[in-house]
Amino acid sequence: MSKLLYIKASPRGSASKSSAVADVYVATLRDRLPDLVVDTLDLAQERLPEFDGDKVAAKMAVIAGQAHEGRQKTAWDEITAVANRFISADRYLIAAPMWNGGIPYRLKQYIDVIHQPGLLWGLDPQTGYFGLLKNKKAVLALTSGAFSPSMPSPAFGVDHHSTYLRDWLNQAGVTDIEEIRFQPTLLNPDPERSFDAAAAVAQFFAARA
Repeated sequence: MSKLLYIKASPRGSASKSSAVADVYVATLRDRLPDLVVDTLDLAQERLPEFDGDKVAAKMAVIAGQAHEGRQKTAWDEITAVANRFISADRYLIAAPMWNGGIPYRLKQYIDVIHQPGLLWGLDPQTGYFGLLKNKKAVLALTSGAFSPSMPSPAFGVDHHSTYLRDWLNQAGVTDIEEIRFQPTLLNPDPERSFDAAAAVAQFFAARA
């Protein structure tokens, strides 16, 4: 049995183009893997804990090798509960529109909560960061209004979107990453054809996953 964590970063519900592309991937993967378990995490609906001072202190305690006590322990338990949902998945599907060149703030909040020492990464004083996740795969369903890799940059935007997600996943130990791009969605002379092309890529990736 394989478990897919499907993370929706757009708050637009059924109007979300990134989710529409990702849904094609999910449908195809379900056909290929009948025992697939899909855990959908809609960040617009999910209650995410604030990454407050207690959580920062708990994080620094882990880095320093210190035990958690009192409020720090409560904060770390809350972090661990959210992170374990991510860690338990075999595959990740992240549907993320580009916001101001980067990722939506709720996705950034989610990453800030779960990307913790001893959970997703470790730090060697001599060699640097290393990921703790093993044998995971990720697919990014990416959309943007004006930006696309074929458009002049920075005139039509700069991609801190896919690069951020890739760097984060790499640091956690996830290196098997594929991208599905429907870009641009607004400045597009034929959006239906472009969506169909993205959907075909989604089907291709899912068919060989």
